[in-house]
Amino acid sequence: MNTVRIIGGEWRRRLLHFPDSEGLRPTPDRVRETLFNWLGQDLSGLTCLDLFAGSGALGFEAASRGAERVVLVEKAPRVLAALQENARTLGATTGRLEIRQSDAVQYAASATERFDLVFLDPPFRQGWLDKLAPLLDKVLQPDAAMYVEAEFELKDDAILFPGWRTVRHGKAGEVYFHLMQQEENHAK
Repeated sequence: MNTVRIIGGEWRRRLLHFPDSEGLRPTPDRVRETLFNWLGQDLSGLTCLDLFAGSGALGFEAASRGAERVVLVEKAPRVLAALQENARTLGATTGRLEIRQSDAVQYAASATERFDLVFLDPPFRQGWLDKLAPLLDKVLQPDAAMYVEAEFELKDDAILFPGWRTVRHGKAGEVYFHLMQQEENHAK
C-alpha cells in the first residue's frame, strides 16, 4: 500500500492509503500546497468534483478544508475500495463526501449536479481531457474553476477548453498543473 498525507484543514497530517494502479499518480504535497494557496485555505460552501480520484489526495484535501460537498469518481475497484476505507477512517460524512464508481466521461455525461470546482488529474496519454472538454459546462457552475494536470502545458486554452483561461500554472517534474477560470463572456 502507498500513502499520501493530507496537508491542511481538519484532517491535516492524516494519511491516505491507496494501491498501485496503472496511471495513478498522486498530486505531490508541494503541488497541492500551491493549489490550495491559489484557491484559498478555506473552501467552505464550495462543491467539488474529483473526476479521477485515484489516491483521493485532491478530493479529501478539499473536504478537509471545509468544502460543503465533494464527489470523488473512480473506476478501478481496488482504488475505489481504498477510497471508501479512507473515508471511513477519517469519519467523513456521507452527505459531505460521496464516492462514486464510474468512468469519468460517463459520470460527466450523466451528472445532474453542478460544481464550483472540478479537479482533472487523468492518467496521461489517454486523451481524457479531449473526451471531457465538451462535457464540462454540464457539470460546472457558471463561475466555476478547474484544476487541470496534464503532461503538457495548456498554452492556448481556447483549443482544448474554449471559453476558459489559465490564471495560474506551474510544473513539477513531468507534470504541468493549471488553475483555470471561465472567461467572463463565456460564463452562463
